[in-house]
Amino acid sequence: MASPPPARDPAPGAVGLRVRALREERGMSLSTLARRAGVGKATLSGLENGTRNPTLETLYAVTAQLGVPLTAVLSGPAETPTVRGAAVSATLLEVFTDSDATYELYRMRVAPGPGQLSPAHQAGVTEHVTVFAGVLRAGPVDAPLTAAAGGHLRWTSDVPHSYAAVGDEEVWASLLLRYPRR
Repeated sequence: MASPPPARDPAPGAVGLRVRALREERGMSLSTLARRAGVGKATLSGLENGTRNPTLETLYAVTAQLGVPLTAVLSGPAETPTVRGAAVSATLLEVFTDSDATYELYRMRVAPGPGQLSPAHQAGVTEHVTVFAGVLRAGPVDAPLTAAAGGHLRWTSDVPHSYAAVGDEEVWASLLLRYPRR
């Protein structure tokens, strides 16, 4: 499958400013957020100060503890930011909002090799993946699902979950996250 057009990584400084603003709005200290998210205080401080480029895993851990979708800390969808983790690269395509939920739609690439562990999202978040190329194993760590090109996976992602390409072929897929409104 041909590679999609390049996307821009979110500016660490802008992401960090949004994380800090959300943390402060909630009256949460840096130490408290770092502890709850399971990330180092120095990592979170570097993120907020724009001196560290955050991984996808770190951003998901932090946004889950702040109770917001990932897009709350990324640049606007028109800028198509890309976030990267240990195995996953995801480019934001669009954000949809209705009265019950916020949806984030991503173009996702999963590299062959070691997989990626993602932290739990806030309660009730679901993930929907449609595979276009390759074979993907993803879902809750204790009950992963597998789909080949043309297949679809769905799971509740308020538990630790993982993504891994099966075999030597990279996976191309769409990822739709549904964040219920509280």
